[in-house]
Amino acid sequence: MPEFKISGANDFARRLSELLDVYRRAFLEIYETDPARATRERRALMRQHQHRPDLRLVVAEKPSGTAVGFCYSYRSASGQWWHDVVSRALQTTEQAGWLDDCREVVELHVLPEWQGSGVGQQLLRSALADVPERYAALSALDLPDSRALRLYTGEGFAPLLSAFRFPGSSTRYVIFAKELPSQEELPRALS
Repeated sequence: MPEFKISGANDFARRLSELLDVYRRAFLEIYETDPARATRERRALMRQHQHRPDLRLVVAEKPSGTAVGFCYSYRSASGQWWHDVVSRALQTTEQAGWLDDCREVVELHVLPEWQGSGVGQQLLRSALADVPERYAALSALDLPDSRALRLYTGEGFAPLLSAFRFPGSSTRYVIFAKELPSQEELPRALS
């Protein structure tokens, strides 16, 4: 099992090329028709994300320090594209309050050769451990019986929207959310 390292925006900026390589190999080369273009677009977006409040980066590393997976999250807020698009879609449902005090899981990717080994689960748990927000939310490709959907439902995420399309895209997503344990509910360490 790799080692899991938690850090913030400075490490995120320093490791951006490495993170993009994992993202490209784990996702873009499989699901995008033009992975090179998608990588360039994602680089620009991730550069914007490094300035988001409370960014938390979790990297799964081999002993050599090479990343085999990563997850990053931050506080979701009005004025952020994903938050605003999903919030508008939820306004017409009973799920409207999920993004009010929310940690957005932005990306979670594991190299194909490490998938199915528990790395994704540990990345997700580490990204959400001890965060102050009441809820967590994310979007995932709407692919029935995919590893990603099994991971999220297995970790207690419930679908808020299915077959959801972001503006300008024909790709279908599931919007997931879950309530996080409050700090008072977390187990206390023994002294």
